[in-house]
Amino acid sequence: MTASALDPDLLKAFVAVAEHRSFTRAATALNRTQSAVSVQIRRLEERLGTKLFQRTRAGVALSAAGDELLVYARRLLDLNAEAVDALRACKREAVVRLGVMDDYGTIVLPPLLARFAESHPEIRIEVETGLTATMPARLGEAYDLVIAMHPEGRGHGELLRREQAVWAASESYPCAAQDTLPVALYPPGCLFRQWAAEALDAAGRPWRLAFVSRTLAAVEAIAAQGLAITVVKAGILPPRLRVLANGLPALPAADIRLHRARNLSRPAALLADHLQLGISEPASHMLT
Repeated sequence: MTASALDPDLLKAFVAVAEHRSFTRAATALNRTQSAVSVQIRRLEERLGTKLFQRTRAGVALSAAGDELLVYARRLLDLNAEAVDALRACKREAVVRLGVMDDYGTIVLPPLLARFAESHPEIRIEVETGLTATMPARLGEAYDLVIAMHPEGRGHGELLRREQAVWAASESYPCAAQDTLPVALYPPGCLFRQWAAEALDAAGRPWRLAFVSRTLAAVEAIAAQGLAITVVKAGILPPRLRVLANGLPALPAADIRLHRARNLSRPAALLADHLQLGISEPASHMLT
């Protein structure tokens, strides 16, 4: 007997005939033709070198060999199904979906993810960057974890860090020389865009939206060329920019929070704990 003699497809046909005591009813249950089932049983009998069924007036009955095989066939099919389910579950758990703001995805996360990959190379992480205002509502559906920005003191999830929003521009930017302030910001839905507009309008400072992009790299490049000012997080100030303070209204602080989906897989929980430790700061070091 060889391993191929116990082909799961042949065993399925055998068990179906044994349970239904009929080739016709077995074929219906398997959604196959009666002739196809008969061929499978004949092939299995040839490989085993023994008859598995006997014809009776009521249909078919198991032979002594068939009766003995039925026990093993059921166990083998159950074990096969268990193995497939386990491997599929393992495959699902090996992927973790993470949503995060573009600046954190560009500056903060890469070294943290690199360290995580060193100790957990079997876990694949899918990262989506963008506006995080709506991401927590899609936990479980589109994301396993979300690192989102919220107004200070608001929002659910675990507080990782408090970031002060600041105005920023290139070293040579002539802030005082601009009658109408050109500003590079993110699309509607971004807290920094909302805060910048509200602060400038409240201060009576003329301004115009000179550039809009979803990516930190594009906004930073425009600001670095002296074409506009922008708003960034003080804790991750891009190296080509400097903080502007004089003549501009103060901006609020933001809370960076980690959101976890319910019933996290073990890989997702491991990544969540790793990010929590890597991003969090002691309370005494947080900006107020």
